[in-house]
Amino acid sequence: MLNYRIIPVTPFEQNCCLLWDDETGHAVLTDPGGDLERVFAIVAREGVELQAVWLTHAHIDHAGAAAPAARRAGVPIMGPHPDDKFWIDMLPQQAQMFGFSQAEPFTPDRWLHDGDTLTLGSLRFDVRHCPGHTPGHVVFHQPQAQRCWVGDVLFAGSIGRTDFPRGNQKQLIDSIVQKLWPMGDDTVFIPGHGPESTFGDERRHNPYVGGT
Repeated sequence: MLNYRIIPVTPFEQNCCLLWDDETGHAVLTDPGGDLERVFAIVAREGVELQAVWLTHAHIDHAGAAAPAARRAGVPIMGPHPDDKFWIDMLPQQAQMFGFSQAEPFTPDRWLHDGDTLTLGSLRFDVRHCPGHTPGHVVFHQPQAQRCWVGDVLFAGSIGRTDFPRGNQKQLIDSIVQKLWPMGDDTVFIPGHGPESTFGDERRHNPYVGGT
């Protein structure tokens, strides 16, 4: 059974998540952007064993602490898609621009592509490449639990920004309609910021993609 805890981190209140499989106690961290002492205190409290860091994309609030988190836990970094390499390389500049503590570039142990799969204990996650907010953005879908970690592609009542370098609004809308909606209206998504929602609610009511 899939369990997860949402852990807002950084001044941007970014939804880092701790996911774990009840059967094995294996866990992953998604998008550890910062506040690692608090994050690792929650990992210890849950009594789970970290296996990897998974990244949806490489903006500072999502990836700023990925390298130290992976090093501290002795685990690999999975993702994002290689089209976000330039954002990883720019992490020190991103930190300076947004007033974050120093961030270090890294090379993921595995780049992710559309159609890849990731495993967490007995659970399998489908990877979908969803460019638009960043060119290398990916999402993690667990079909049996009807949950999807979407980073900054979609929010409750909104969509991701596309005014950053290599953002593209048409690509973003296409990603939502072609990659997310087919996962089903009842699928609950965990966004990079703010509360959870369902794809069905957003497809019906979101002012940016409602009715698509």
